[in-house]
Amino acid sequence: MTYCVATMIDAGIVFASDSRTNAGVDNISTFRKMKTFDRPGERALVIVNSGNLAVTQATINHLEQDIRRNIEPNLMSVYSLYDVAELVGAALRAVRDRDGPFLMENNVDGSANFIVGGQIAGEHQRLFLVYAEGNFIEATAETPYFQIGEVKYGKPIIDRVIRADTSIDDAIKCVLVSFDSTMRSNLTVGMPIDLTCYERDSMNIAHSHRFDERDPYMLSLRQTWGEGVRRAFAQLPRLEW
Repeated sequence: MTYCVATMIDAGIVFASDSRTNAGVDNISTFRKMKTFDRPGERALVIVNSGNLAVTQATINHLEQDIRRNIEPNLMSVYSLYDVAELVGAALRAVRDRDGPFLMENNVDGSANFIVGGQIAGEHQRLFLVYAEGNFIEATAETPYFQIGEVKYGKPIIDRVIRADTSIDDAIKCVLVSFDSTMRSNLTVGMPIDLTCYERDSMNIAHSHRFDERDPYMLSLRQTWGEGVRRAFAQLPRLEW
């Protein structure tokens, strides 16, 4: 299982993904699920993925090869994030059309999902969720974040905290707490966690970090959050019968 999330606020977009893949309790590995494409001053794109590892890797490789071979259109030549989402969806469909029948023969789930976001010069920052079928939706002011993979444990904290005027720092804390909640309840989601922050109109991916089990900030966040939840619980009013 996987957990990935991206939340778009006025100040920018925060992306995060875990690195655990699970093909059974005795076959757990670590693979990066986040990819960035940027040309400082012109575009900054971030893609995170969940689902069948071979399908997601083949989709990203397909997109990278189009860039290297200068095949038009590609992620570095299109003029809008909508076009980027279309390219990701088309690449995903191509991989699934090629590999899907063989996966089905062995009862292997070949589905995959992608979150695509960032900014291209000439338009506002944007965020899309690309479904396994290759179609997609765009984040709005009413729905400013997307999750893929194991979403249910991390959703409540995001629903309570994230608003358009939330700061980048608070969005980072919220996203990491959502990961801590998910990892506590589902062992198939695990570190390292990759975090990338895009600041609106910067056209540059300047802030990325990988958190492992020994990361001091993550350890402090986990302890402080747990203690705070217990204090808040203890202060809840008692039911009077």
